[in-house]
Amino acid sequence: MISLNKNIREIIKMKNHACLFFVLLISANSLFSATADTGVSKNNLGSEFSSIEQIKHKIETGETFSKLSPFGLRVFNSFLDGKWIGNAISYGAYRNGQEPGKIGPNEDEVFEDLSIISKHWNLIRVYSADNISELILQVIKKHKFRTKVMLGLWLENEVNNSSINLANMQQVLRGIELANKFPELVSAVCVGNETQVFWSGHRMSSESLVRYIRIVRENITQPVTTADDYNFWNKPESKIVADEIDFIVAHYYPLWNGKSIDQSIEDINKVFFNEVKKLYPDKLVVFGETGWATNYNAAKTGPGEQGTLVRGEVSVNAQEKFLILIHDWIEKNKVITFLFEVFDEPWKGGGVNSPADEIEKHWGVFYENRSPKESFLNYLKYLSSNEVNSNLIPDGVRK
Repeated sequence: MISLNKNIREIIKMKNHACLFFVLLISANSLFSATADTGVSKNNLGSEFSSIEQIKHKIETGETFSKLSPFGLRVFNSFLDGKWIGNAISYGAYRNGQEPGKIGPNEDEVFEDLSIISKHWNLIRVYSADNISELILQVIKKHKFRTKVMLGLWLENEVNNSSINLANMQQVLRGIELANKFPELVSAVCVGNETQVFWSGHRMSSESLVRYIRIVRENITQPVTTADDYNFWNKPESKIVADEIDFIVAHYYPLWNGKSIDQSIEDINKVFFNEVKKLYPDKLVVFGETGWATNYNAAKTGPGEQGTLVRGEVSVNAQEKFLILIHDWIEKNKVITFLFEVFDEPWKGGGVNSPADEIEKHWGVFYENRSPKESFLNYLKYLSSNEVNSNLIPDGVRK
């Protein structure tokens, strides 16, 4: 495989990231102006932690944060009531007509989503410490969903940019607050997403990332990680970051790397065992993103474009095959894996101003209207007909 194939994904995602950063910046500015301190609640985090105000002051004054010593690895618990829940999913809550910076889902819509999700998955990943993630946690708690969350903090390159620095600080403070407010729900905190790999459009220095990781880890009890492309984790320079976290979260998409369905699992196996795990044999490695899209713009060709780099079949049928193959691989190897993703998200890939067949809009196993794709329904039938012991089979489908 060639690492540059990943560039297509970043080109498209840069538009999505710009939109996401816009809402984080609005949130940071409005919340910080709303209070003289942080924009997050002023409650003390507990006697063993600094208060939110103290943490904010330390960040603003440039205080050096040291690695905790002794540094005991915290366990990312992938069990719920004795059942392994590592067959997990990424969740983006935005529906048609919604997008970051404009309008998000209401409580009823989040409840509908979690009612669907909880029938099939017990572990979800969200990407930002913001009002939407807090709403998700509140709904889980209110309705007693058996759902655990890997909470993400969205970070951008803040060099010579005070606005991004403000947004990053808000993410860190809000993430610490949410992890401590919902300790029974937040299983881990992921500080940054794809901030280190060479092709990232929001790449930040490893020193800045490590500083934020240390701040977060010093003030919560959950395990802390950061997520990045396998093309960062398979290189020795990733060690400076790996040494600061409790486990590694790696991303890999066979489809983006020009692979067919028939090649997909062999390639996943190679990336996981021969590249990342080989470099970090004593570290838990989690697949934070993988999946298979159901539509794309084949006419969008050229360097770094989806029509050039994607060579495998892109269809509902292809997604069905991948779901079955990746499920069997996950269960065989017991690798915690977050499928990308639950629902199609129309705001991605340029939103309403982009063609409907943009690939970033079509990774879900459910359509945007919350109806399951035939790929997912057939996948559930496969699990049931093969009597697979899986948390993904709803009771009504079991024999």
